[in-house]
Amino acid sequence: MVDIDAPGIVLFDMDSTLITIECIDELAALVGKKQQVSAVTEAAMRGELDFAESLRARVKLLAGVHERQLQQLLEPIPFSVGAQALIAWFQQRGWRTALVSGGFTWFSGQVAEALKLDAHKANQLQWQQHCLTGTVAEPIVDGQSKADYLHTLAQRWQLPMSNTIAVGDGANDKAMLQAAGLGIAYCAKPALQEVADWCIQEPDLMQLANYLETMKSRTSETH
Repeated sequence: MVDIDAPGIVLFDMDSTLITIECIDELAALVGKKQQVSAVTEAAMRGELDFAESLRARVKLLAGVHERQLQQLLEPIPFSVGAQALIAWFQQRGWRTALVSGGFTWFSGQVAEALKLDAHKANQLQWQQHCLTGTVAEPIVDGQSKADYLHTLAQRWQLPMSNTIAVGDGANDKAMLQAAGLGIAYCAKPALQEVADWCIQEPDLMQLANYLETMKSRTSETH
């Protein structure tokens, strides 16, 4: 069990975890292609498609979207219930907080800044004259690179993997949850719930803080 009184790292997925939307689906809505893109996103999140291939195909449909249109999606940032409170709870305990996303740095940068996260990593959309080209920079942040990023952060901050927590909702979060000391599935697809150490079924991230407090008091009772 992780020790919340010792320094650690909590790493979150972004879309449908820290925030309530799937950014790529909402971007597609701006060009009238939400249905097409959402269907691909759903299949990828269930683990039925190769994530990198599905991402390239979805981004291709976004060619021509102007940067001004993207900003509409984050005014205000649609945080999940409890997201800000949970991040603050970890930060008060001296934990490092970070996000890693198969989504895009354009969004993750703003989310990370608003939450005062220590680090963030996501895919980079490519632009020409403030419009999306329909391409994404390689290499793509997929499930394995999410797990690798957790290892990278643990090395950077010299913290044990046993005191890391990963929180996500889709199949591409599997490797990350399995790599962490504690893997949390948040309102997740069945593929992820199967590998999680604990599942949050209600849309309220503060349930994780309650769970950790409960585990801590149980541990102290048995000692």
